[in-house]
This record gives sequence, structure tokens and C-alpha cells, in this order.
Amino acid sequence: MKKLFIKTFGCQMNIYDSNRIYDSLKGIDFVKTSNQNDADCYILNTCHIRDKAKEKVYHEVGRIKKNYENKKKPIMVIAGCVAQAENEEMFKREPFIDIVIGPQSYHKIKDVILKHEKNKKKEETEIDTIDKFIHFDNIKNNSNKISSFLTIQEGCDKFCHYCVVPFTRGPEYSRSFYKIIDEATQLISNGVKEITLLGQNVNAYCYRENSKEFRLSNLINELEKIPDLKRIRYTTSHPLDMTEDLIDCYKSSKKLMPFVHLPIQSGSNKILKLMNRKHTVEQFIDVYEKLMRINNDIKFSSDFIIGYPGETNDDFEETISLVKKIKFINSFSFIFSPRPGTKAADYNLINTNVSKERLKVIQRLLFSYQLETNKLFKNCKVEVLIENKMKDQNKLFGRNKYLNSVIIDGNENQIGKLVEVIINNFNQNTLFGRIPNCDTKVYN
Repeated sequence: MKKLFIKTFGCQMNIYDSNRIYDSLKGIDFVKTSNQNDADCYILNTCHIRDKAKEKVYHEVGRIKKNYENKKKPIMVIAGCVAQAENEEMFKREPFIDIVIGPQSYHKIKDVILKHEKNKKKEETEIDTIDKFIHFDNIKNNSNKISSFLTIQEGCDKFCHYCVVPFTRGPEYSRSFYKIIDEATQLISNGVKEITLLGQNVNAYCYRENSKEFRLSNLINELEKIPDLKRIRYTTSHPLDMTEDLIDCYKSSKKLMPFVHLPIQSGSNKILKLMNRKHTVEQFIDVYEKLMRINNDIKFSSDFIIGYPGETNDDFEETISLVKKIKFINSFSFIFSPRPGTKAADYNLINTNVSKERLKVIQRLLFSYQLETNKLFKNCKVEVLIENKMKDQNKLFGRNKYLNSVIIDGNENQIGKLVEVIINNFNQNTLFGRIPNCDTKVYN
């Protein structure tokens, strides 16, 4: 058996893709290893969404090359969005790399590795989403984590001016409704209790067959019927695609978690227009208010790009006002960094020190709401799905309905169960608690 090590960067979809790559390569006698210094094949599944992503990849390859100086060289594979964006240029810059494969060509990875010959480079960056899904639809998903990801849609047609996704993942494509349900059923038979449906624009999911049309709401309602599935989530959404039928799911579904990650990026309509987001602040607030009217238990998180070209103090203050209105409980905020090939890459950057100061201000505010929310849980009973035993600790790890991390004193027999946990402490990122009336010894 040959040893395979996959290191994954970035989003949940990359995590899902890495698992499916492994499922595919098992068919040619690869076994997963946790020892990254003893692999016959080393795959870096890369992300291009953040600053200096490309340089991080080359740094990582350099580290791997140094570790293998006195050992047999592994097949070095660069996968993911950096591979898609850089393609053959990667061979010129780093000869240690053997294979470059984009995210919509993973159905070819088995054949590419089988045909690999020493010193013969191979690049696969054709965008072929349909064949990719057909290939993986015929391979069992072996994930047995209590909480697992399931990709239902890939690509993006929005073309926000700062974003590389349309170029690295291609146009929007929705998987077969029936194949998704089949894969979900397989995951649940593996012991999965929570499924997070994934897509670059997950709520744009729309599959048509004959005269029928299936949307994200149809998937949620169908998954709701499966008894052993306890929780349903989805990410990442676009405000334009929060349709009435999806909003209604928060009224009818008992398994859809009342936590909505809905990126807005800026609270200024001027900046949203410069970003080509295709929605306004008012439309975003309208979605927020509709959801709150249906279920006032819902909490929100979002994404913010700070210091976007053209952002003035007034624009930034409008973003702060939006944050104060909605009180997002967990959000991501970053200073704008240009991506080659995107329209915003040619825009004039604003002063770096101004951007840094604005980031400090908004993060201080966002973190205060995060801490304030966690404080509300102290001394309360919270329903938690126990996911695993923490490595090197006699503690259990789980999440509440709002995706908060919860570290628990409890019995390992509780893994995979929904249990009531009494929260006795908290910090900005984590809740701490115990399972009442439970022998707290964790058995190895």
C-alpha cells in the first residue's frame, strides 16, 4: 500500500474535496497517513481567497522538499484554487512539483497519478464540473465524522470585482437532487448526524430534471425526513438568493439550525456597487427582517472586506452602523487585498494604515458581540451535538445550534448524541460546560 498525505487549506469545500480525493485514490491502493514526512504522495489542496496564498504554497513546498532531502521523493501534487490560477507557471518556479490539478479536474487525479513518471510534469486545469460530479457520484463517500460536509453546488456567476472564484471554480453548476440525497443517505449510514450543504453560492442551488425544479429548500425538506439525521446547515449564501421558499424553511424545519451566515462585505451601497455585489444594504436588511419575523431565535454571521478601494470614513461608518443594527455573533473581517485577474486588482488602494485602523475598530466591535452572546449562555442548559474526543485531552468537543464550539466534561459514550450541557464558563470563541448526571470519566 502507498501512503498518501493531504494538507488542506481554506474553505469547507476544500475539506470535502480532500476527503473525496482520498476516496478516489483508495482505488489505486493509497492509504491515508498522518505522518507527512513519510508519504509516497503529498497533496496540497490550496485556497486562493486570502492574501499571499500563492507564496504560502511555495513556502510549504520548500519545507516539504527540505524534509525529503535524504528520502525518496514523493509525488508532489498541488491541487485546488492556487493550482487553477497558476497552472504551468508552478512547474517553472518550483521543479519539485510533479502535478498541478485544479478543483474541477479531480475526477482525473487517479489516472494522472497512475501515469506519473519521474521528471514528467502534468497539469490538469480544465473546468469540467459535470464529469467531476459524475465521477464522484459513483464512489462511496466514506466520511464518518459526526458532522460532515456535502457539496451540492459549485462555481459562481456573480463576478464580484474582488473575487477569483468564477475563474478558479467556473460557472455555477448544481448537482443532481437525487445524487445528493443518495450521498446524504450514505453519510448517515456511516454514522453522520449533522450535514452542512456546501456551495460557493449554496442558496443559488437549482437543479432541473424534466419539468421539475429543485432548490435548496427542497433539499432541506427532503433531508428533514431522514430520522437519524439530527441537524442541517448550509454555507455560503448570497443575499440575492435568499428566496421566500428558503426563508420559509426556518419556520417549518425542525432540523435546520437557526444560524445564518450571510456575507455582505460592506454596509455602504456605494462600496457594494464598486464591488459589483448586485444587492443593496436595504435588500440585505429586508432578508434579515423577514427571517427574524419567522423565527426570532435566528442569529447571523457575515463577512466584511475593510479598506476596499474607494472606501471613505463615511462608507466605513455605514458598515459600523449595520454591524450595530444586526449584532452579528461571529463574523470574518479582512483588509482588501487584490487578486490578479480580478477587476479590483487594477483599483487604487487606500492608505494601509487607515485600513489597519478600520479593521481594528470593526473587529473590536464584532468581537464584543461575540463575547456578549457567549456570556448569555453561562449557567444555562444548551443542546450540543457531541462530535469527538479532543486530542490529548479528557474532554469532549461539540457545537451548539449557533455553531459555537463547546468543550465538555462528559463520557465518551455521548459522542454522536444531542445532549443538554450546562455552560459554566466561556471566552470569545468557546463555551465550556458539563453534562449533568454523567460520569465525567472519558474512556480510551
